Amino acid sequence: MLEGQPCMISRPIPSSCEQESKWVYMNFEVLDFDKPLPMKEVEEFEESKRRKKKKEEERVDECESSDNSYGSSYDLINPIGRDISVNCLLRCSRSDYGAIASLNRNFRDLVRSGELYKLRRRSGIAEYWVYFSCNVPPAWEAYDPYGERWVILPQMPSDECFMCSDKESLAVGTQLLVFGRVATSHIVLKYSILTNSWSPGIGMNSPRCLFGSASSGEKAIVAGGTDSFGNILGSAELYNSELEAWVALPDMNRPRKMCSGVFLDGKFYVIGGMASNTEVLTCGEEYDLEKEVWRVIPNMSLGLNGAAGAPPLVAVVNNELYAADYGEKVVRKYDKINTSWVTLGGLPERSVSINGWGLAFRACGERLIVIGGPRGLGGGMIELNSWIPNEGPPQWEMIASKHSGSFVYNCAVMGC
Repeated sequence: MLEGQPCMISRPIPSSCEQESKWVYMNFEVLDFDKPLPMKEVEEFEESKRRKKKKEEERVDECESSDNSYGSSYDLINPIGRDISVNCLLRCSRSDYGAIASLNRNFRDLVRSGELYKLRRRSGIAEYWVYFSCNVPPAWEAYDPYGERWVILPQMPSDECFMCSDKESLAVGTQLLVFGRVATSHIVLKYSILTNSWSPGIGMNSPRCLFGSASSGEKAIVAGGTDSFGNILGSAELYNSELEAWVALPDMNRPRKMCSGVFLDGKFYVIGGMASNTEVLTCGEEYDLEKEVWRVIPNMSLGLNGAAGAPPLVAVVNNELYAADYGEKVVRKYDKINTSWVTLGGLPERSVSINGWGLAFRACGERLIVIGGPRGLGGGMIELNSWIPNEGPPQWEMIASKHSGSFVYNCAVMGC
């Protein structure tokens, strides 16, 4: 229809780098369709398209590179650089790290590498979550007191013998370790918050159960317990969660089982326990990590546990040692100077136990936590009661509750 008729078309716009003009303009000229375009303009037009396509490809390559690389150019949030990006992420809640890891591969690799948690530990940044199991077979869940939310952990690998055996638990670094038995041997299962998954853990040099334990940062110590033949042990081991390795420590002065452990004033303490099936130990032992020696402390667990009762329920807040006396249903504080226990006040009224079994007493940052609850015909209720120690008697505040088994089989607090 347009054949033989003149019309107006635009010429290609000169680049802003060209010398002929600094102004963007549009020039029009009359084109006769019977007359072919000059070859020079065709070539210029094609060259312009090639340059544009090349620039688009370079931009795509740059985006893919920033998403996949993990090296010196790994900036995370590009405008502010990697170091400032990481410094900002350290101050995010650990509950946000799952969403952050989903942004791209760089963020996912950073979260899963554990680097953020190492830097948080060095900077004195930590959030304490309570992990516990109130069911058989064990189903683990966690409570985040900062976000006031419950978190269901993935199901543990199933083994009927392991599920029904007595278990100990220990939180260290970014790992939750659960110790149990399969037939005649001991095994360890490890839950990692970096991958949100369970996997086989590294076994001790001398496998055991019914031991005392505590963690500080990425390290933990276990002491005492019994071996596969029921022999009561005096040995101890240190676990490094970053190296995933166990190292044997010097033996304690007294072999013991069903004892408890804490870190206090930079040292590890094992408290109470049983020297035999009938002999209750009232002494504790202090392990100096620098000198690598044990020292007996008389009467450190006097009255805290009995032959038929649970191991001493102890916890450390702000470098002070507290205990839940389940027999008298009171909270006590350890007087370091006089090496004696002072009664502070009562435990939460609705916390129920069977000689201490089924009740958890833990330190959770600056607060003490009591986990337990009433039981009834229609099922149980799990309650978390919190108190920040001060000069006065305990004033317990229920910070969370839910319908669940009210007997706490295992409990650990992870701060990272």
